Amino acid sequence: MDLDLGGRSAFVSGSTAGIGLAIARSLLREGADVIINGRDERRVADAVAGLRAEFPRADVDGVAADFASDAESTALCDRLPDVDILVNNVGLFEQRAFADIDDAAWRHYIDVNVLSGVRLSRRMLPGMIDRGWGRVVFVSSESGVDVPGDMIHYGASKAAVAAIANGLAKLTRGTAVTVNTVLGGPTFSDGVAAAVTAVAAQSGLPVDDMKRAIIGTRTTTLLERFIEPDEIAAAVTYLASPRASATNGAAMRVDGGVLPTVY
Repeated sequence: MDLDLGGRSAFVSGSTAGIGLAIARSLLREGADVIINGRDERRVADAVAGLRAEFPRADVDGVAADFASDAESTALCDRLPDVDILVNNVGLFEQRAFADIDDAAWRHYIDVNVLSGVRLSRRMLPGMIDRGWGRVVFVSSESGVDVPGDMIHYGASKAAVAAIANGLAKLTRGTAVTVNTVLGGPTFSDGVAAAVTAVAAQSGLPVDDMKRAIIGTRTTTLLERFIEPDEIAAAVTYLASPRASATNGAAMRVDGGVLPTVY
């Protein structure tokens, strides 16, 4: 299916690796121009170079900024041109006991996982509405619905992301602008891959065996494997396209059946 993204412009936060990079690739494959983002100048430059080599006819750029910094977030918003598509993807996660997470750590998670999308949407959404077309997609998680006991800080931040997206969608009433959320399930992103590889090495198991063992603990999974970043990217790209014109204020599940189905 042609998603009719030729000539559209996009910004994807947190996109030098993992799900964000997969989203950037998917948008470029469909003909969009893409600006990527990461915290480190060198990693951004390397990712841009790789994407330009892969998509030599595409317009690819990058900008470095750490969303944990108010100053860098503000400077990024000031530097960015208007875009047709905003993908709020950047996010942090880690397993950590609730009692060990102090106020500073909570603020760090809120700054990166929540306020990044608030600031970028505040910058981009009014222009989309004025121009008559736009897409905002937040990348959330099934952990924002079924909050893990060992990642309460992460789950709470992802629940907030979905709530913000739902509220913003109401500001687009009667326009051709949409705001949606993707609820991703257990995904074999770069961060997860590193963690699984480390645990496998400690346990003396092959990585594939460790992957199966970990996902097997999720008794509700229907997919029975980790989701690939490209699978999350496909849903994001669809929601970013004109083909998704009737989908607004939605939370699209790409969770592999981890969440129970409720009708």
